[in-house]
Amino acid sequence: MAEGATFLFDDRTIHARPGQSVAAALIEAGERGFRTTPKGAERSLFCGMGVCQDCLVEVDGIPNRRACMESPREGMVVKRQCALPSLSAGAEPGEATVLSPDVLVIGCGIGGLHGAIAAAEAGASVVLVDERSVKGGQYYKQAAAAEPLDTQQREGRDLIARAERAGVVLRGGVEVWGAFEGPLLIASERGNALILKPATTIVATGAYERPCLVPGWETDGVMTTGAAQTLWRSYRTLPGQRILVTGSGPLNAQVAMELARAGAEVTLAEAAPSPMGRLGDARRMSLADPALALKGAMMLASLTARRVPIHYATALQSVRKEGRGLTATLDKAGTPLAVAADTVLMNAGFYPSNEILRLLGCAMDWAAATTDLRPKRTDDCETTVPGVFAVGDCCGLGGAPAAAAEGIIAGTAAARRLGHTPPTPNRARKDLLKARRFQAALWTLYAPASTTPPLSEDTLLCRCEEVRVGDLNAALSEGAGDIGAAKRATRIGMGRCQGRYCGPNLAIMMAERRGVEMDERAFFAPRPPVKPVSIAAILAAESALQEIAPAPAAPLSPAASHPPAASASPVASASPGASASAAANPFVDATD
Repeated sequence: MAEGATFLFDDRTIHARPGQSVAAALIEAGERGFRTTPKGAERSLFCGMGVCQDCLVEVDGIPNRRACMESPREGMVVKRQCALPSLSAGAEPGEATVLSPDVLVIGCGIGGLHGAIAAAEAGASVVLVDERSVKGGQYYKQAAAAEPLDTQQREGRDLIARAERAGVVLRGGVEVWGAFEGPLLIASERGNALILKPATTIVATGAYERPCLVPGWETDGVMTTGAAQTLWRSYRTLPGQRILVTGSGPLNAQVAMELARAGAEVTLAEAAPSPMGRLGDARRMSLADPALALKGAMMLASLTARRVPIHYATALQSVRKEGRGLTATLDKAGTPLAVAADTVLMNAGFYPSNEILRLLGCAMDWAAATTDLRPKRTDDCETTVPGVFAVGDCCGLGGAPAAAAEGIIAGTAAARRLGHTPPTPNRARKDLLKARRFQAALWTLYAPASTTPPLSEDTLLCRCEEVRVGDLNAALSEGAGDIGAAKRATRIGMGRCQGRYCGPNLAIMMAERRGVEMDERAFFAPRPPVKPVSIAAILAAESALQEIAPAPAAPLSPAASHPPAASASPVASASPGASASAAANPFVDATD
């Protein structure tokens, strides 16, 4: 088992247990404020998966390190990051590695693992990359340094072992930040560059959680339900003692159950009405998949047995900080309800992580029912870009069984494309149809009866740039008529998360204001890098690209209406001579 570590946080000694992340160790030690914004607001862990960029800290003099992704080292010095960090000395180019596998899989969750295994067992060479060092994705959430917590984690451990036995090369700590015609993909791997030139690609990048946009959702101590689940399942760290879980969906009930079992005092506020009053919907879900339906019923029974208060048809309205705790205001079928808590969790659905697919030029459809973009795919899960497959929740929330089935289908198709003869995935296709029927019934059952309030002027819309609804409305009244003009006027979407939280909401708001239908053109155009990346890694990538391809192709435009994202070189916009200030900054914020 890995050893723990002792490190300093603003001159306070923090003892990290084996396997904990820096964020988990800090939260266990009672630290909530990891950094302050330019406007003086405290920020802490929010998404727990490296998307929101809110948990930034300075580590051994290097700013902008995500505490949720950082592993403690003995004697390291961690400091609370104050507002915008100062520029540091110029970065030396890192090393670059070029890989050309038969199949590249991006994402080590249930869909990616099944896709990698299917292709490798058919005889293809497979490289699987994931941005987290802990393998298994958001579904399996493997324990960093402990025995599996339950059957779900054991299944993930066994699946990872099966992938390794099949010859899959698993590389953690790899963030893909560029995707270009070919496909040619560029990633950062612990400060170095990874150039990926696969024959076929399976994108299995999953999804991230939609927050409940209410006044105070940015307050430290408010985090996504998935972040709290990662703290417990991966690091055995409770996010607090008194916990309120809000939003809608089975993930909230599962996490409420897990945290209650761990000894937390939990309250669950579910926006959907009680399933006891919707027996027809519950019956349809049970018929679609009796085993999964029984699992859900047992989960609710466990909550009842532990006397966890469950408020149905109840939605979060606001959160405010009071002393070291929080007070959440809820609306329970028209009646206000106040709940005091240490931590407020929220999950109002999911956004597909489709940035890489959009960079590659995969055509997208607007799904009005779920308000998200989904790639067009064949029955083999192939996108409109030949040789690029997409599986799992990056194509719209479909659940773990659907992701597993799609992974098998895509991995089989990719191997067959390369001349191998894998078995026909008939079982996987049947499983996929079954999973889709279950999901349709599930989300009918979890349709919210109570909703969050209309966005008030004071509600924060863009976490990174601290743009409130009132700021946006002022810009619109002064003539900002499209999403690009709104971005230029307010800086909304220009922060480190690159519009992942504010962009979808802004796109919908702008389309409604203009009276036009939603499509991909309503969103910010995707541009590399899709994640903040070190200048050292960019310079290493540019050097390697010049050696393997003197004139790399221009990045693909995600739609004909969008201009090319950069110049002829995939990394020209980040070249050494591009900007003296950028070259001096060890981390680049990707903005338009």
